Amino acid sequence: MASQKDFKVGSWVVYPSHGVGKLNDIEKIIVDGMTLEFFVITFEKSRLTLKLPVKKAVDAGLRKISSKEGLKEIFDSLLKKSKKRKTMWSKRAQEYEAKINSGNPISIAEVLRELYKEDGENSQSFSERQVYQQAMERLACEVSVVETIDEAEAVKRIETVLRAA
Repeated sequence: MASQKDFKVGSWVVYPSHGVGKLNDIEKIIVDGMTLEFFVITFEKSRLTLKLPVKKAVDAGLRKISSKEGLKEIFDSLLKKSKKRKTMWSKRAQEYEAKINSGNPISIAEVLRELYKEDGENSQSFSERQVYQQAMERLACEVSVVETIDEAEAVKRIETVLRAA
């Protein structure tokens, strides 16, 4: 489990509902006579800046970016056999959204694995494609930062692994 001391200014972090961001600063703000510290995290893709209380960061799910070893575990997860689920799409969509917003890269990989369709298979519905794209963006962003490659290359790498499954 990460502690607030694990986060350094200038490092990449993952916030569950926004994905990968850069920890740019630790700001002190005085509120009602109390000095509070906030992590200032920017998410370039969504042009968002988040100020997260340092004391609540870990409880809010903030985590360090995956390591190269962590990526291997993620790619291994993509290679597992996908389960054919009979549940209604609306229920599955809610489950997938929860997994994507958990910030857990293994859970996001599960969503990709379950929604991935090869070119010859039945096409996805519009909402399936949207959920798939959201999961792909989250995972590709993290892979691109860890591997120091651009996101398009990270997407290709992930799809190559999915095709191999």
